[in-house]
Amino acid sequence: MKWYADRPARLARQVAADLVAVAWVWFWATLALAVGEAVRALRAPGDGLVDAGRGLTDTFGEAAAKARDVPLVGGRLAEALDRGKDAGGTLSDAGNTQIQAVETTAQWLTVALVAIPVAFLLITWLPLRLRFARRASAAARLRDQGRLDLLALHALNNLSLRELANFPQDPVEGWRRQDPEVVRALATRQLRASGVRA
Repeated sequence: MKWYADRPARLARQVAADLVAVAWVWFWATLALAVGEAVRALRAPGDGLVDAGRGLTDTFGEAAAKARDVPLVGGRLAEALDRGKDAGGTLSDAGNTQIQAVETTAQWLTVALVAIPVAFLLITWLPLRLRFARRASAAARLRDQGRLDLLALHALNNLSLRELANFPQDPVEGWRRQDPEVVRALATRQLRASGVRA
């Protein structure tokens, strides 16, 4: 495949477009990672809830264990303290739920901020590059095989009427007669239009 034109002006435009495409992907990937980290910073309250819930569970668990040793009321006191221990577990669960929501949001936001711009690039830039590569490769292959008559025929079908009118004589008639000058001129214009050196 011929990815770049032979002519310097077109080559410079293609290289610039490719560099812009790479910079586009790099920019969105960097931005997506930064946004993901910023969203993950929002999990701090959830971490605080988890830590507070664990502390509450541990504190009430130790108090319930010690309360069981108290004569007469130890069992009831331990039951009451165990409910406090359950409240700590509920607090930890709420914190874990918040952390999970923040992590999921950060992950999908990062994926979306990369996928959408890259998809846009693949829809706009990539088809143009592939079309050029196919056309330039085919034109270079015909040129190398000496099939100038096919290039000339393609030029007759693709050149604008203004370009065809600039020929000193009728290019269609010259092509039919296999006039070498007309065939060469048409083939050269088609090669130039395809980004290939004549």
